[in-house]
Amino acid sequence: MGSCMGRYSGDNETVSVSSASASRPPTGAARKNRPLCHETIRWRSDVPLTEGQLRSKRDEFWDTAPAFDGRKEIWDALRAATTAAEGLDFQLAQAILDGANVSVPNGYLTECYDELGTQYKVPIYCLSYPINIVKEENGRDSPAEFSEPVDGGNEIFLKLRVSSTMSDIKLPVYSKDTVGQCKKKLQALEGVEACCQRWFYSGKLLGDKVPIEECNIQSGYVVQVIVNSEHFNHDNSTSIAPAS
Repeated sequence: MGSCMGRYSGDNETVSVSSASASRPPTGAARKNRPLCHETIRWRSDVPLTEGQLRSKRDEFWDTAPAFDGRKEIWDALRAATTAAEGLDFQLAQAILDGANVSVPNGYLTECYDELGTQYKVPIYCLSYPINIVKEENGRDSPAEFSEPVDGGNEIFLKLRVSSTMSDIKLPVYSKDTVGQCKKKLQALEGVEACCQRWFYSGKLLGDKVPIEECNIQSGYVVQVIVNSEHFNHDNSTSIAPAS
């Protein structure tokens, strides 16, 4: 069977898809619903990611996407379909799409439409692992990513409310520590994997690379730490193998 190579440039990523359907032109108002392509999209991240960083990036997308456009039930269906497709259960993924009346004109979940014609775009990093993913050693991220700063700044105490235990914890950190470094300190103190933590302050998600001093956390105020218990429990029972 003949095939062609298509290339796609997105947010910090380069994609190479081997499929004749990858080059299908958009069909505009007369969009047709094509069967979901039974292939894993291969792509390279411009910024190498560890498995934990990739999962955090995925969680951030799925948690925030419904707030901007589209219907939540469609986003939920797309999330379930991408999970099934990444596990190579394309029959289940197709059934989920059909049940939600979601069409995929090009055969890929990167561009989808509901029955009202609203467009939904799922980023490549939610569909498969990059070919240049960085392997974690003993479940830890790259030391360079979360190493201590030369000038740590002033020592402060953060008040954290951890969702997995619903308890408040005072965590000693330095003002120039990044959020990612603070997650590692919480991991050392409480045993909660850094990749399973998402920190929120005043309803805003705090990025891993943001220094604490730039988060404007007021003294005595609480930082919410949401623990992804599904990943946490899974990581403690078995390792997760990247999709091929």
